[in-house]
Amino acid sequence: MTTAEETGGGEAPWAEVTPDAARRLLLAAVEAFAERGYHATTTRDIAGRAGMSPAALYIHYKTKEELLHRISRIGHEKALEILRTAARREGSATERLADAVSSFVRWHAGGRTTARVVQYELDSLGPEARAEILALRHEVDAEVRGIIEDGLATGEFDVLDVRGTTLAVLSLCIDVARWFNLDGPRTPEEVGTLYADLVLRMVGAGK
Repeated sequence: MTTAEETGGGEAPWAEVTPDAARRLLLAAVEAFAERGYHATTTRDIAGRAGMSPAALYIHYKTKEELLHRISRIGHEKALEILRTAARREGSATERLADAVSSFVRWHAGGRTTARVVQYELDSLGPEARAEILALRHEVDAEVRGIIEDGLATGEFDVLDVRGTTLAVLSLCIDVARWFNLDGPRTPEEVGTLYADLVLRMVGAGK
């Protein structure tokens, strides 16, 4: 069983999900999808983890995909909020990019179980749900790209391919969810600081 921190802790807005039974089912689904994968997980698995009957699950969610869709939407909205907050804060592009990367990495490390489901189960969604999540991903991309473009405009960064660099930055941050271990040698905060430094080097900040 994963911990509250691993499924998002205080950084994932599960508290906004009501009623309590619907929230418990979301958390159970996160755990099951991360452990077994979406396709290998059954609604019975999810209900059992939540301490509920399969019939009770359908009171709150019509399908397994609806659970995944809601998890993915909540996760992507949180990711967008993190990056948007950093992008719009006071300070130089260098400071804002460092803040964006460190915050984004901390979320993926501290909530690694949730983040793995959010980031790596996109293809399990149907066309309509997938299109909605892709739109959120484009907004996430735009926030990071905007900071990099600001840094180019002020002469803080030296980047030849803004879109490619944006993709590299986001990929680096997202991959943390795949390998990070809460019992490992680094804390989410330490990894966030390390990655912020790596990204600033990537964009040529301080040259």
